[in-house]
Amino acid sequence: MISISDLKFHYPSGEFQLSIPQFTVANSEKVAVIGPSGSGKTTLLNLISGILLPERGTMRVAEIEVHTLRDDDRRDFRIGTIGFVFQDFELLDYLNVLDNILHPYRITNALLLDGTVRDRAAQLAAKMGIGDKLKRKANDLSQGEKQRAAICRALLPRPRLILADEATGNLDPVNKSNILDLLFRSVESHDATLLAVTHDHELLPRFDRVVNFQDFRS
Repeated sequence: MISISDLKFHYPSGEFQLSIPQFTVANSEKVAVIGPSGSGKTTLLNLISGILLPERGTMRVAEIEVHTLRDDDRRDFRIGTIGFVFQDFELLDYLNVLDNILHPYRITNALLLDGTVRDRAAQLAAKMGIGDKLKRKANDLSQGEKQRAAICRALLPRPRLILADEATGNLDPVNKSNILDLLFRSVESHDATLLAVTHDHELLPRFDRVVNFQDFRS
């Protein structure tokens, strides 16, 4: 699903550099990424999704060299193939919860919004424990509720790849366990691939493989 070789990246300002000689994630694999803050874990997710572009190297996602696509094609590929759970949620304050969950369907022709999708969104929200908050604005939610809405949005299109940046970081222990169960069931039922950044080492035994990202910091 993911194949990276000889990747180099740095931000225009600052001394941070990321160098990844080789990194692969197989189809249907569930991989956790650990490492200290500032080591580049979120940067990697942004590179894989095409939000950031590498300086050099080869990066394939689902056999597509994402970094070679035009801006609009990268966006459509990202929305149609990747479910991204952002650490800061990326919810739109002026939309209610349901419209935030449905938002990927409104910004691209790569996805078709119909009644079935709306029903699935409501079902996902109910499983996440926010089914009674679909008409609330995103600003009216707690941090944990925002996190659950963001996970619903990522799962709704049934993506082939899920990138999760601290997906359970704002959840209490009970909700963390329940939502992790839902995330893993969704991945397994749709034969998807999961790449998850986490600082919660209690979760690591649930993954197929754990990568220490400090090894990639140059």
